[in-house]
Amino acid sequence: MAHPSDVTPETHARRASSFGAQAAAYAAERPGYPEAAIRWVLEPVSGRSPLRVLDLAAGTGKLTAGLLRTGAEVVAVEPDTGMLAELRRALPAARALAGSAERIPLADGSVDAIVVGQAMHWFDMDRAVPEMSRVLTPGGVVGGLWNREDDEVPWVRGFQEIARGETAVRRRERIAGLDLGPLFSAVEQEAFRHVQRRTADSLAATLGTHSHVLVMSEEERAALLDRVLEYLRATPEAAGEFDLPLVTMTVRATRA
Repeated sequence: MAHPSDVTPETHARRASSFGAQAAAYAAERPGYPEAAIRWVLEPVSGRSPLRVLDLAAGTGKLTAGLLRTGAEVVAVEPDTGMLAELRRALPAARALAGSAERIPLADGSVDAIVVGQAMHWFDMDRAVPEMSRVLTPGGVVGGLWNREDDEVPWVRGFQEIARGETAVRRRERIAGLDLGPLFSAVEQEAFRHVQRRTADSLAATLGTHSHVLVMSEEERAALLDRVLEYLRATPEAAGEFDLPLVTMTVRATRA
């Protein structure tokens, strides 16, 4: 899953490494993942005990927390020092290691599942796929989860058109075309709807943690967030506190 053709490798790298400075905001504003989505990803190995799960590119631990609630043995691996520090602060009991998808700091065959939240599109898949296969047990599963606003809802679609333009569309196209190659089974997909309690200000703050906004100049970022707030404050469905409709897109494939 390489960078899109209209994004240079340099821009892709800047966006991929842009999150650490906003780790606290990311932890505060980004949504978690529904239990049903997590359990669907883990379903192929759900009978294993103990179930050993790697949260790869774990960020601030949004997915780690959900995985821990399933009762699995979880290790979190994250390359960004700022994000890793926030994860350790939020989940002090979690085992959290520095590392990346391309260099996973675990032994061969040491986990039953690898789960990736909001990050697989950043991986160098030519290097990451063999690494993921290496640390998985036979029949182990790789799963990816991505939260997005539910743009089948008209007012949410209006928000996305201002906030992201074609960015969200390109990501969905890349997820739909995901192929892990001969080391894994064909990729299955599923979607799970849920909501996050929001205000106009908190939704704008969430947008500020997305990579395409983080790499903007201060002037561009301020102008975008002003346009978003103007739209939300004029939208009856976004008055006061409201439920933001979300969809968690999920994929999974098992190791041969």
